[in-house]
Amino acid sequence: MLYHFLYPLAADIRLFNVFKYLTFRSIYAMITALAVAFFIGPWMIRKLEGLQARQVIRTDGPESHLKKQGTPTMGGVLIIASILIPTLLWSDLTNKYVWLALFIIVGYGIIGFVDDYKKVVEKNPKGLTPRQKMFWQVLMAAAVATFLYIIPEFSEELFFPFFKKLHPDLGLLYIPFVTLVIVGASNAVNLTDGLDGLAIGPVSINAATYMIFAYIAGNFKLATYLQIPYVAGTGELAILCAAMVGAGLGFLWYNSYPAEVFMGDVGSLSLGGGLGTLAVLTKQEILLVIVGGIFVVEALSVIFQVGSYKYRGKRIFRMAPIHHHFELKGVAEPKIIVRFWIISIILALIAISTLKLR
Repeated sequence: MLYHFLYPLAADIRLFNVFKYLTFRSIYAMITALAVAFFIGPWMIRKLEGLQARQVIRTDGPESHLKKQGTPTMGGVLIIASILIPTLLWSDLTNKYVWLALFIIVGYGIIGFVDDYKKVVEKNPKGLTPRQKMFWQVLMAAAVATFLYIIPEFSEELFFPFFKKLHPDLGLLYIPFVTLVIVGASNAVNLTDGLDGLAIGPVSINAATYMIFAYIAGNFKLATYLQIPYVAGTGELAILCAAMVGAGLGFLWYNSYPAEVFMGDVGSLSLGGGLGTLAVLTKQEILLVIVGGIFVVEALSVIFQVGSYKYRGKRIFRMAPIHHHFELKGVAEPKIIVRFWIISIILALIAISTLKLR
């Protein structure tokens, strides 16, 4: 909204010309997201405590987690608010890609909110059934995929890092592919959210990485020079990415070990879905496997654990997702968290290096 109100004044007051620049608006979107998180964070935590929205800890998990019993959850509401407000303030609201990303972030947040509310407030341990959650996730992701398939300016080609000439056209198969990316990313982040700050750290790093790719993908000269797909209008997504980084850091202020609040499904589903959508809109879907490698490994550890136990009667890990495996091996929770952050930074650097390695 600030962009639409203040940038037109640049014709008379040159100072407002800064609103033309994505870099300026991205920086202040990040600062605004941090400010929102810091300002409403304590109030939000008190409200969650008043609702009795407290985390229920599984008794079959690591014993060290039992002390987390009663910690407020559903803090993802704070994250979504911290993303939504600065994005609406600093973005060009005529940009369809911004609205597509917000649709998934808010829509998946609502799914997670309903599930969390049923579990922790209404004390219904089942919450939404896995089938119900998957239905709504697939429906929303498929709606975005179908929209992208219909609009003529968006390509159904798939681009691979390190290979500048490898970009097959998926045609109609692009719809299920996009759906899989968004739903898969959402649930992978959800599985990673098991330790204090474990998920929000890599999410912020991923968002910062896609901020760079969004800026370049929306700039014809840079995209052409670096030989990545140019998608007109995706530059505005850099502002949303910056807001995600700011919101993530703001939430980490309260979620770092020992956590004052957990994000719950309302946070993890929305953030994962948002990252998947950003990967799709910037035409860097395959890159998400690299930059989001932590989430991929966490999801695969669950898949392999379940498959191995079902077909072999044996477990591969002491407990899945894999961060619990390391806990049961005696590695301290803060050490696991920081090491996963370090790995996420390394993977982000590798992802950024693909801009020149083509």
